[in-house]
Amino acid sequence: MSNNESPFRGWGFKLGDFVRFVDEKREGYVTRIIDAQTLGVTDTDGFEIPVAISNLTHVHGHQSTPHTQGDKQAPIVIDEEFKEIGIFLAVAEDSKASAVAHFTLINNTSYQLLLSLKTDKKGIYKGEFASAIQPKTSTQLYSANLGDLEVWPEFTFQILYFTTANIKPVAPLNLTRKFKAKDFSGAKKQVPEINKYAWLIQLDEPVKLIDAQKLKESFFKAPSEKPKVAQPKTEIDLHIEKLRDDHQFLNQSEIIDIQLNYFQQMLDAAIVHQMPSIVFIHGVGNGTLRHHIHKTISKHPQVRTFLDARKEKFGFGATEVVFKV
Repeated sequence: MSNNESPFRGWGFKLGDFVRFVDEKREGYVTRIIDAQTLGVTDTDGFEIPVAISNLTHVHGHQSTPHTQGDKQAPIVIDEEFKEIGIFLAVAEDSKASAVAHFTLINNTSYQLLLSLKTDKKGIYKGEFASAIQPKTSTQLYSANLGDLEVWPEFTFQILYFTTANIKPVAPLNLTRKFKAKDFSGAKKQVPEINKYAWLIQLDEPVKLIDAQKLKESFFKAPSEKPKVAQPKTEIDLHIEKLRDDHQFLNQSEIIDIQLNYFQQMLDAAIVHQMPSIVFIHGVGNGTLRHHIHKTISKHPQVRTFLDARKEKFGFGATEVVFKV
């Protein structure tokens, strides 16, 4: 079964489809596969609702139309220069249902690619896609909910290279990837092959070779000058949205680690610059971040005392650290 087919063959639904409820006047986009009988549908008000598949029907004329050339013979583009590198995975949000991400394989090489994609979710393996992809074409091969990034399966891409040209055979590409939030922390780029903004990941990126001579020379280099530490501001905001643009993809454990690492950096920098004090804005929340900060500074040899900072402004959401002279 190709990825463009629904796992619910008799129903024909997939992520990104525009659907209508059978028993009420409501429409929306399929944004989550809950189980074999239930889909998550995000309505026009932005609320995701669990709905039985039997209670849904396609809205004529709104079926998703993925950009794909893998299921039909596309004309082979002949290059003056044979290109051996250039296999990319573009991950783009659905134009109508932004919670859904579509994976598109872009073949910018001169090879015909024989591609298969298999997923591994906690030991449960599933063949998701298999097809021949012509040179200079692209095909959509998978869809997933961005909000479920932390529980996405592990992806295994297996690729054979084929050409009738007088080119020495190359080894197949066998690549396993477990995507994390950091893979989507950068800015999206305009990808002309799919005419969308997307995160672009190169699958056949050449392995960087180690220069033995340069490595040897590095052992005998004089120690470089220590980098200068910039003086921090007197108030440091530790709210995750101030620290990371991709915070919506992070789980609670990752958020706490990022906040505590930044707190430690700013604390050390304040001490280096002999600042008399510094304020950390951690918010109230469930108190976890505040607890970790107070635990650290209560044992720090350079800290004279600490107290709630400017209660009229921050309440109990900020801590002032006063250093020893």
